[in-house]
Amino acid sequence: MFGRVRVWSRRHEKLVGALRVAPLAAVCAILLVPYAAMGPTYLDLAGHVGLSCALIVPLALWRHRPLLSFATIALVSFGQWLAGVDPVPANLAVLVALWTVAHQCSFRWALAACLVTELGTFMALEGLDSATIGMFTTGTIFVVTIWLAGLYANTRRRYLESLEERAERAERERDQQARMAAAAERARIARELHDVVAHNVSVMVVQADGAGFAMDSDPEQARTAVKTISKTGRAALAEMRRMVGILRENEAAGTDYTPQPGLGQLEDLVQGSGLPARLRVGGVPAELPEGQQLTVYRIVQEALTNALKHGGPGVRAVVEIDYTGPELVVRVTDDGRGAAAPKSPDGHGLIGMRERVGLYGGDVRTGPLRGGGFEVLARLPMARAA
Repeated sequence: MFGRVRVWSRRHEKLVGALRVAPLAAVCAILLVPYAAMGPTYLDLAGHVGLSCALIVPLALWRHRPLLSFATIALVSFGQWLAGVDPVPANLAVLVALWTVAHQCSFRWALAACLVTELGTFMALEGLDSATIGMFTTGTIFVVTIWLAGLYANTRRRYLESLEERAERAERERDQQARMAAAAERARIARELHDVVAHNVSVMVVQADGAGFAMDSDPEQARTAVKTISKTGRAALAEMRRMVGILRENEAAGTDYTPQPGLGQLEDLVQGSGLPARLRVGGVPAELPEGQQLTVYRIVQEALTNALKHGGPGVRAVVEIDYTGPELVVRVTDDGRGAAAPKSPDGHGLIGMRERVGLYGGDVRTGPLRGGGFEVLARLPMARAA
């Protein structure tokens, strides 16, 4: 409710300024005739109207300039005292201006306004024959109370502004973190797509070439190669659909929730790699987090893909997973061309492999072996599944 009132007041500033001085103006209008009939005074009814307007109008006219408004009202009141004119109800505008200064300005200006008001109170009472210490004390308490109320309102306003600023900053940081998370997710999906496409398409190309060569001499082998192409293509399409579906803002009702591949699928990966390969496992397989299992799976997949693409004809590979030490060791070697293999100018597999391993505080080394062949060696801390 208070938020709506604040928004409405910002939209109708002039009306709000008039409403703020309306109660004081109404009191002055009601008491104008009785005060004009009292004496001693140097003002008639018209003089009272002019003085009241000079004291009240600055409150509404310079609502956003409280120092100017207070200074104007104080000068008018000082001129009234010099002229020997008795106080009128409109002199209460000094207190309203004091509260506005304490509410909107810094503490030093609020303190200066309080001292000026206190001096004016003393000067107004000093000219009265019936003035007493009790009257001055009461006036001082009244002035200080209004001043303290303005200071409290100022503190409250600054506190609310700091809360609003903090909320806006938190909202901006939340949006920025969401954008960063989305960018990181898209980078991860890009790596996944690269691994899926590079591996499966490489397998399909090799199998298609083999089927072409064996079509006349060995129809059964060609038929087997074609079946492998079909199986690999379906698996690649299924995995690509699952990953691309993550990029959609609105999930379809039939979204596939198939889990990411892990250590349990390594045997199928090695057997379906398109080249003679063996899997060796040392130690007891540990229960690793899904993300780390996916990292191991992608490392092996990328290493077999590189062996298939660059190892040359007749290349063979060995995949070794070692759980015996404090670290999980993944080693993939082949007996292909090694350093003699041509470099791929647009390959991102090794870079993505290093990024994956780096997420878990591990390291990866790649390079040709002595006597021929190529090696991929990755070491990851043995994290346990939650």
